[in-house]
Amino acid sequence: MVNQEVLSRQLRTDAVDFSFGEIVNLHNDREIIISPEYQRLFRWSDEQKSRLIESILVELPIPPIFLIEGEDGILELIDGLQRVSSVIQFLSPADIGKDPLILAGCDLIPQLNGKCFDDLSLTDRLRIKRTAIRAVIIRKSGEELVKYELFKRLNTGGALLSPQEIRNCSSRMIAGGEEFYRTIQGLAAYPSFQAAIDRLPDAYKAQKGDEELVLRFFAVKNFKDGYKGNVEEWLDAYMEQVIFGRMAFDTAAETQSFQDVFDFIAANFGRDAFARTKNGEGTGRLAPAYFEAAVGGTLRSLPGAAAFDADELKRRLYGVYASEAFKEVTGPGANTIPKLNGRIDLVAAALA
Repeated sequence: MVNQEVLSRQLRTDAVDFSFGEIVNLHNDREIIISPEYQRLFRWSDEQKSRLIESILVELPIPPIFLIEGEDGILELIDGLQRVSSVIQFLSPADIGKDPLILAGCDLIPQLNGKCFDDLSLTDRLRIKRTAIRAVIIRKSGEELVKYELFKRLNTGGALLSPQEIRNCSSRMIAGGEEFYRTIQGLAAYPSFQAAIDRLPDAYKAQKGDEELVLRFFAVKNFKDGYKGNVEEWLDAYMEQVIFGRMAFDTAAETQSFQDVFDFIAANFGRDAFARTKNGEGTGRLAPAYFEAAVGGTLRSLPGAAAFDADELKRRLYGVYASEAFKEVTGPGANTIPKLNGRIDLVAAALA
């Protein structure tokens, strides 16, 4: 936690008006940074981007952006990604590796539709470049937690990021957080893991749901006692324990444990490991409570469980899933420590 005295001492802000032309130039000169991780999170449709350009031309108010000043004076954008990236794409798309923005969906000035920046009149091009947006600059802070908390709390503009996307971005603001993030990202691509979570919908994967499951695995393994019933807060708290150095995380050992568990699960249960069962077969999408039960139970029962063949292991696991005892600890009110431990205990006993 950051106490009030630390916040008042370290949170110093200035409000500056930058023209959009200045923002493009500052971005090109690397004086304003949009992190590469954020660049993959552009969510606005062309219509949303176009309506922002239209709003600028009709002089509607544009919400402010927030930047944080690093020790070297470089400014890093922490809120306002969609607005800034949309304008840069329209004025100078190559600067962010995007195709030119062709306006579409404009209804206040419909004649803008179908046009790119070069198609506009000189008057309109200059108006966009010279339009100012308020930038709130959070000055240098020696407290990494301040910067971390600011990103989490200010990430409210545009299309909202998923909880895991916020974790990914905010973790990179902490010394050592980058390594943890890269470990999570790398393990999410591990073939056995991907085979086991095949029932996770693509829409969830697009919002880093697979990376969240990797984090969930380690939370089950290392931080069960931190579970308070709210999954997002549990995962946030575990990540913070690791990246702030409050809890050890041996990358090599943890990676080996993860691979051992998912090699076993993929080989014996495949895509049905974390799914509800019907007539002895998996059905429907991946169920998070089943994921916790299966990975927690496997962690506890290896290497002994490897003595059984796949058919026997499936019979045992699916027998647990179909039992009334398992339904009791995965149904309503399942987000409690006793029920989390209960479902893990049932799988562990079955696989032992």
